[in-house]
Amino acid sequence: MWATALGVALAFAVHLINASALEEFSQAVRTVQGTADLEVRSPQGQFDDAVYALVAAQPEVALALPVLELNTHALSATGSRVALRLLGVDVLKVAALAPALLPVPDNGAFGLATLQPNTIFLNAEAAAKLGPTAPSLAPAPAGQKLYLRLQNGLQWKAVEVAGRVAAGNAPLAVMDIAVLQDWLGKGGAEVGPGPGQLTRIDLKLHPGVNPADFAQRVAQSALWPPQLALAEPVAAASKLDNLSRAYRVNLTVLALVALLTGGFLVYSVLALSVAKRSVAFALLGVLGLTARQRLRLVLLEAAVLGAVASVLGLALGALMAWAALRFLGGDLGGGYFAGQPGRVHWSLAATLFYGALGVAAAMAGAWWPARQTAQLALAQSLKGGTLAEVSMATPVWPALGWLALALGLARLPPLDGLPLAAYASVAALLVGGLALLPWLVERCTTLAQHWAAGFTQSAKPADLLGGRRSPTPLALLALERARRMRAGAGVAVGGVMVSLCLSVALTVMVASFRQSVTQWLNVVLPADLYLRTSSAALAGPSAFFPPVLVDRLAKEPGVARLVAQRSLALPLDPTRPAVTLLARPIVDASQDLPLVASDTAPPTGAVEAADATTTAVGYPVYVSEAMVSLYGMQVGSPLPQLELALGLKPVAAKPRFYVAGVVRDYARQNGSLLLDLTVYQQLTGDRQVNDLALWLQPDVNLGAMQVRIRELAASWDITGTDNAASLIDIASTQEIRATSLRIFDRSFAVTYWLQAVAIGIGLFGIAASFGAQVVARRKEFGLLLHLGLTRSQVRRLVTAEGGIWTGVGAVAGLLLGLAVALVLVKVVNPQSFGWSMDWNVPWPRLAALVLAVVAAGTVTAWLAARLAAGQDAVLAVKDDW
Repeated sequence: MWATALGVALAFAVHLINASALEEFSQAVRTVQGTADLEVRSPQGQFDDAVYALVAAQPEVALALPVLELNTHALSATGSRVALRLLGVDVLKVAALAPALLPVPDNGAFGLATLQPNTIFLNAEAAAKLGPTAPSLAPAPAGQKLYLRLQNGLQWKAVEVAGRVAAGNAPLAVMDIAVLQDWLGKGGAEVGPGPGQLTRIDLKLHPGVNPADFAQRVAQSALWPPQLALAEPVAAASKLDNLSRAYRVNLTVLALVALLTGGFLVYSVLALSVAKRSVAFALLGVLGLTARQRLRLVLLEAAVLGAVASVLGLALGALMAWAALRFLGGDLGGGYFAGQPGRVHWSLAATLFYGALGVAAAMAGAWWPARQTAQLALAQSLKGGTLAEVSMATPVWPALGWLALALGLARLPPLDGLPLAAYASVAALLVGGLALLPWLVERCTTLAQHWAAGFTQSAKPADLLGGRRSPTPLALLALERARRMRAGAGVAVGGVMVSLCLSVALTVMVASFRQSVTQWLNVVLPADLYLRTSSAALAGPSAFFPPVLVDRLAKEPGVARLVAQRSLALPLDPTRPAVTLLARPIVDASQDLPLVASDTAPPTGAVEAADATTTAVGYPVYVSEAMVSLYGMQVGSPLPQLELALGLKPVAAKPRFYVAGVVRDYARQNGSLLLDLTVYQQLTGDRQVNDLALWLQPDVNLGAMQVRIRELAASWDITGTDNAASLIDIASTQEIRATSLRIFDRSFAVTYWLQAVAIGIGLFGIAASFGAQVVARRKEFGLLLHLGLTRSQVRRLVTAEGGIWTGVGAVAGLLLGLAVALVLVKVVNPQSFGWSMDWNVPWPRLAALVLAVVAAGTVTAWLAARLAAGQDAVLAVKDDW
């Protein structure tokens, strides 16, 4: 019951956590996006505000709201950086579309404070995270001004906090769009979207106007800039839903594994219960209870157990979801909903569905014991007999059919971006392995008998004198009993085989993933020190290294080489999250990049490169594996999307970029593009860099160099607070690698716990199965004792049978686990996340795992065998006298 409850709890908790986080995020997006019918956006993220006059003049437009959006950092009271979303809106119009963004001045503030220069308005989340430097919801004391410092490169610029906004969720700040444009203009265009720039225009149309027809008409206008998109708003929540869907499905499938092992445990427990109550069931049959009614009775008992387990599981799952949302966030380590706390959002349909799964698992596990009660020999059972297993021929073709089906399913493409066919392949492998287990037991025991018979016939006195002994009759009896009653092997060790299979699969997958990540880190981290101006969660345009500082660091004594990188987000597809463009020097792609596929031949018709020093044509771009999966990019194909995203005017019939290779990138699941930095700067004129890699001379101390870098950064602090040095994250290659692998191991630590739980459940199932068989075979053991076998020999007989079955089940679980691991590594992960892995089998760990399972299964069988030689077995023979 507890195994079933655990499976329901895990699956239900995963659903609640992700659904609640997505709902909270969706609500926050709705408050910010408002009720716009259409929005104007540019693939490169910004455009000239002259477009606003063109759109607002359309007669179908009732209201046009210009928006300027910027991601930056703010300095908290403790000196730490807080990621802040900064919006510039027309405060005189925003209430009509997004009232939650309407700035509300503090009491005592100037009446037109919303339009005053250098003023900002915070939401409650920003105020709470920034501490005493930010305003609380209570008005500021009369005459007292509160200031906030925002990051501008390696400087902190002070702005006055004049009030608040009602928008909730993540930290958010609002300024009047003219004030923000002026603020950016004073800071220079290198801060991000410069003066006279917009990131979007929200449109409210007059009643009766069809948004799609209006968008089509405007897009066909000769005055409309071709690089701008006019479409219905795509909710950011739907983008995250698409991105995190594979992650959520994988977690749910992993959680449902507990239901599978729970079903085996229910089977074992009910098989033991039915065996002990065979006389009672026979008496009910004699009194008029039909076979179908006896079957329904056992199924009803299982349904009650499943219902109780489901109720417990739903309660436990809700508690787990509440704790995760409160303390861990809604992403479960996936990085999708980080920073999105919220309430648990209930769904009656989901609650009933996961509760029904628990009941279904329990009833599925009870089906075979229920059939045994229906097929009960009433007269024999009333005389003291119990349920006896009938040895039947075990056809191998159904099992081979399931395995062939698994092979076919593994070759199918993903369905709507999900590896559903691959998961069905794993299920078919498990069913085929269970169906093949009795046949494997028969083949293995038959071969062992042939070996024993051949050895006995060819044995010579010299063999005996040399210490070689022929198999004992007890060993031959154990082999014959294991062979004839092979159908019981699927019952007794099926749970162990499945749990060991899943443990082997997870072990191989994690080992392959870890080795691949380690090799990837070795390639992408060749330098000694790495510098970044923003946290990994925010790489906005306000975070950059001043060019003068970059030149100074390159000439610093002890620095042998400096490589700069520009990283920025590009929205290639409005329905998907933005991809990451990494502009960095690429001298030799085979050495500088973690390539998995490449082609040096550019496509026909590519324009000649602007750099006269190269003879190549076109500009090579290297895409991550996720780009191949999400966007269908292939080596050698042109990239017109990148031209549009960068705001470049296309050259007629000649692509400017082409895919020169595919690289691994385990850090960016939504995709990344790598372009040579010189080419990027020539085409765009953007000289910003926000990542630096430093190679140091052999005799330079890493610690001393880090101190020197922070001293140089502090010289760019115009505020006098000496906090500019904290704007730089500095880490050595060893630190980044150790941190990355530590995060990896912590993320997958739960898989080892699940393996231990699954194997424990499987071993408990063996104990229950052998207990049921001992009860069913009381007369057999009693007869053996009367024929002269000692109690010790009977215990050895049952233990030997258990060892044979467990050994065959362990080997089958190992082979089946390798097959499942192959599907996970080569099919599920590429289809789910868009990246590949190198195959790595940790043989010593797997060997230890198999030997431990065999030893534990044999000991479990020995504990059950102690019942076989008890007084009940001796007295059971009297029932036939």
